[in-house]
Amino acid sequence: MVLYHGSQEIVRKPIYGGGKPHNDYGSGFYCTESPDMGREWAVRKDQDGFLNKYKLDTSGLSVLDLLSDEYTILHWLTILVENRTFEMPSVLADEAKEYLIAYFRPDYDDYDIIVGYRADDSYFSFARDFLNGAISYRQLGSAMHLGKLGTQIVIKSEKSFEKITFSGYESVSSDEWYPLREKRDNDAREQYFDLERNRRQPGDIYITTILDDQMKPGDERLK
Repeated sequence: MVLYHGSQEIVRKPIYGGGKPHNDYGSGFYCTESPDMGREWAVRKDQDGFLNKYKLDTSGLSVLDLLSDEYTILHWLTILVENRTFEMPSVLADEAKEYLIAYFRPDYDDYDIIVGYRADDSYFSFARDFLNGAISYRQLGSAMHLGKLGTQIVIKSEKSFEKITFSGYESVSSDEWYPLREKRDNDAREQYFDLERNRRQPGDIYITTILDDQMKPGDERLK
């Protein structure tokens, strides 16, 4: 597997345990299979960066693919709210977080690799709106595909860190790639506001429905 990591630094040897604990999936080395996405992640406003390239030998590694049919977006959301630090906007959101962790938390701690959505600021706000009861389960699922977010691949275990090899880097210009990063985020937000203006559809499921009906993984309504 060929992976890319956008950074303000050249990272020749990713270090196990060196990642921030409050990222989407906890501590780990966050990568993408898309070089263009990696270039966008590499830059800040008025700050150039680096696109680091790696090869990962996946043989013998366990992979948790949160985008597979085995899981719903609630499994992804549960991991997100467990790891990211943020204030719950309401009592409902706090209750929803507790319920999701109790019933939708995948046993992800022992996996070598996790594949799933990346929660940029805009997408994180969509998740909070769902927890607060502002949008439905259907709308949340649609929102996660706005702006062509793409997926991220997270190297989690010591075993997986031993099987990733640095294969080069390139400099990334902020002047070229930061506007593209901003455009992706702005496009997602604009499309999201259009989504919010859509009328509620019959049968739409909100977080209150999930709580009241005590819905669990495997419930046909969450397919």
